[in-house]
Amino acid sequence: MELRVIDKQENELSIEIAGEDHTFMNVLKGTLLETDGITAATYDVNPEQSGGQTDPVLTIKTEGGVDALDALETGAEEVIEKTTDFQEAYDAAV
Repeated sequence: MELRVIDKQENELSIEIAGEDHTFMNVLKGTLLETDGITAATYDVNPEQSGGQTDPVLTIKTEGGVDALDALETGAEEVIEKTTDFQEAYDAAV
């Protein structure tokens, strides 16, 4: 997975996430929306300026005092935790 920062401000971050699709992006976006300090999270795979299909561009906004990059890291760690919990529950069930 390759990440490219498109725009970084204190309370907003837009990054391109190469090679991912709706499956991963929906999980990440949903988890980010549950993360403290994040006020908005969305992604677009066809930005108007691109003229066609692109790698997803994730945009997050945070509330005062919360760095957008730190909030993204927290959200990503939560995705890892959720997938680990799911794997453990699956292994216990089979």
